[in-house]
Amino acid sequence: MKRTIFNTPIISPFLRLFSNLIMRLTRWRVEGKLPDIPKYVLIGAPHTSNWDFVLFLGIIFRLKISVRYMGKAELFRPPFGWFFYWCGGIPVDRKKSVGLVEQMVEACNQSDKFILVIAPEGTRYQVHEWKRGFYHIAKSAHIPIVTAKVDGINKTAHVGGMFQPGEDIEADMNAIQATFSGMTGINPRKKMNKKYITLEN
Repeated sequence: MKRTIFNTPIISPFLRLFSNLIMRLTRWRVEGKLPDIPKYVLIGAPHTSNWDFVLFLGIIFRLKISVRYMGKAELFRPPFGWFFYWCGGIPVDRKKSVGLVEQMVEACNQSDKFILVIAPEGTRYQVHEWKRGFYHIAKSAHIPIVTAKVDGINKTAHVGGMFQPGEDIEADMNAIQATFSGMTGINPRKKMNKKYITLEN
C-alpha cells in the first residue's frame, strides 16, 4: 500500500491522537460510518471556510481511512512534490489529451483501494451551482458516491450516505444535493441552491 500521511507508521498514530484531541477540545464530532468497500468518491459540503481543511483532516483521522485528492500537476514537482504525494495527492495534468475524469478513472483502476475526496462546490464562497466532476468520475469508474455533510450549527459531520450513479443524472444530482439540505458548514450561510453545471471538478 502506498505510504501517505494517513498510514505511515509512528507518524500517523501520533497525528491521529493529536487530531482527536483537537476535535474534542473544539467539540466537533463525527456521526455515522463509511461503507466497508475499497473504492468510492467521498464528497464533502458545504465548503464555507479555510478551516474546512483542518476539519477534513480531523474527520479522516477519526475514521481511520486513507484518502486521495486531486491537485495541479505543478504541485508535485521537485523539490516539494513528495510532500503532496505523501498527503494523498494525485496530480492532474490539464495539458494531457485525456481529461480530468479519465485521469481519475485510470488512477482508480490502478489502485486496490481508492477513496477520492472532492468538494463539489469547488470554492468556499457562496455558489449557486455544483460541479459535476465527482459524479462523472464515480459513474465512469463504476464506484459509488458517499457523502460527508458539515453541520456547523451543531458541530457535527454526518458521514455515510451512499449513492450509486444511475442512468438519470438530473434525478441523481437532485437526490444527492437534497441530502445536504439544511447544512450550514463552519460559516453559516444561505441554503444551498439546487442548480449545478456540467464543468468537471
